[in-house]
Amino acid sequence: MSLRPILIHPDPRLKKVAEPVARVTPEIEALADDMLATMYDAPGIGLAAPQIGVLKRIFVMDATRDPEAERQPLVLINPEISWSSEDLNTYDEGCLSIPDQYGDVTRPAQVRMQWLGLDGKTHERDFDELWATCAQHELDHLNGILFIDHMSAIKRQMITRKMVKLKRERARG
Repeated sequence: MSLRPILIHPDPRLKKVAEPVARVTPEIEALADDMLATMYDAPGIGLAAPQIGVLKRIFVMDATRDPEAERQPLVLINPEISWSSEDLNTYDEGCLSIPDQYGDVTRPAQVRMQWLGLDGKTHERDFDELWATCAQHELDHLNGILFIDHMSAIKRQMITRKMVKLKRERARG
């Protein structure tokens, strides 16, 4: 298990649609372990493979916010939303690929997702509250969509300029 560098927006890989995973292999299992370690280290509640430069349809998440609570890591391979509620929820979202930037995004309040697990079986689960927001945010990553794409063009441009500046500063060391 190793920590992977997280891509920072703007990076063209973050805007690409990820490819389906054909089957669970030892490489996919190792990728999932690395992604969970990277997500927890960041710290974050979700991480999609494109965020570490791997264009595969896999993401990890754990929206357990209480540091005293037991972790509930999930690995979702080839996830799909099979149902979403008409009720909406607005959440002040952030992203590990867009550090220290936040903005309100409105999404369905509940979703049902189906995915392939590391056990090779199909799983289905209903998510609500922060779990639903996180699952939809990470699924967006697999489709080349960032949370700022749900915002106004002006806000998106402002955040993008900040990220360009951050990347320049990091490159200088």
